[in-house]
Amino acid sequence: MRKELICHPATPGKAVRAVAVEVSLSFEDGFALRFIVDGAIAALVLPDGQGELVIADSATDGLWESTCFEAFLTEEGEPDYTEFNYGPDGRWACYQFDDYRSLLRADDLAPWKMAAEKDDQSYALRVEPGIFPDNGAKLALSAVIEEVDGTKSYWALAHPPGKPDFHHPDCFALTLGAPDAA
Repeated sequence: MRKELICHPATPGKAVRAVAVEVSLSFEDGFALRFIVDGAIAALVLPDGQGELVIADSATDGLWESTCFEAFLTEEGEPDYTEFNYGPDGRWACYQFDDYRSLLRADDLAPWKMAAEKDDQSYALRVEPGIFPDNGAKLALSAVIEEVDGTKSYWALAHPPGKPDFHHPDCFALTLGAPDAA
């Protein structure tokens, strides 16, 4: 399924036209995400090259300070959640929270695979986190896009009132169904 992200109204970007995420879930591969950015790609803070990325050996904090793609996963009605951050250069981070912004621990859940595709008008990052969420799990999808001039735009499935806050319960706007049969 493809979901369009919404730019936070207080953070319009100049170079990005749209951000979307393709979400797939299968019994064989688990959970996979493909973040797609459309716009003037040369104006964005992205690494050169494309193809299979070398995944960092360990987690990197602070990825959200530049271009970063994020997913948050929780169970319906539960306060705890997991945050996944993916840098377009193969860096990643994973955090476990026991409640809203209450960090329990950082985890070593490195993605199985990351691959990028880039041309003048489109950039895509495919991530396979290697997890198998339960049917009915709630998902928040978001992106921070930095432009070479320092402009940052914040994109999500839904935004709560006020400043951008990807951890807010309002952002968990997608309920996952049963995986596709392999």
